[in-house]
Amino acid sequence: MMPPLNTIAFLVENKAGVLFNVSNMFRRRGFNIESISVGPVEGHQISRMTVSVYANNKELNQIVLQLEKMVDIIKVKRLDKMRSIMREMVLIKVDTVDPMAREETLRHVNAYHGLILHIDAESIIAEVTGESEVIDEFISKTRPIGIEELSRTGVTALEKGNLKL
Repeated sequence: MMPPLNTIAFLVENKAGVLFNVSNMFRRRGFNIESISVGPVEGHQISRMTVSVYANNKELNQIVLQLEKMVDIIKVKRLDKMRSIMREMVLIKVDTVDPMAREETLRHVNAYHGLILHIDAESIIAEVTGESEVIDEFISKTRPIGIEELSRTGVTALEKGNLKL
């Protein structure tokens, strides 16, 4: 049985080599990073990383301990799905030369509360944001129409209420 997918958020110094060191720590311990999202916060001195990894409780505790030992990491926190908002975003280009494909694509994007970013004679580019399962479902339902290309972000997350990293 596969271990559960867990999400960890951490603050790091925003400098060269930090992402490499973090991903290398996961590699050395034999964990595949399922999803990663990184971006600067607080005046570009600090970045926030959000990593999703399949790991059991014991393995996840070990990952957190290893991250906390790293010099460039400021703070680490396991995120609870019930107490967090977690989202992904997908940009998707769909072949819509056929008018029926165009109509169906517009319906799908609308049903998933997405945005149409570009339309031309050959294709539509849309953006959909949601939980990972919602993005998976949207892609699955759009695939038969004719996906030309897609780009998907990693999970990003914030804790609800007064909880914070």
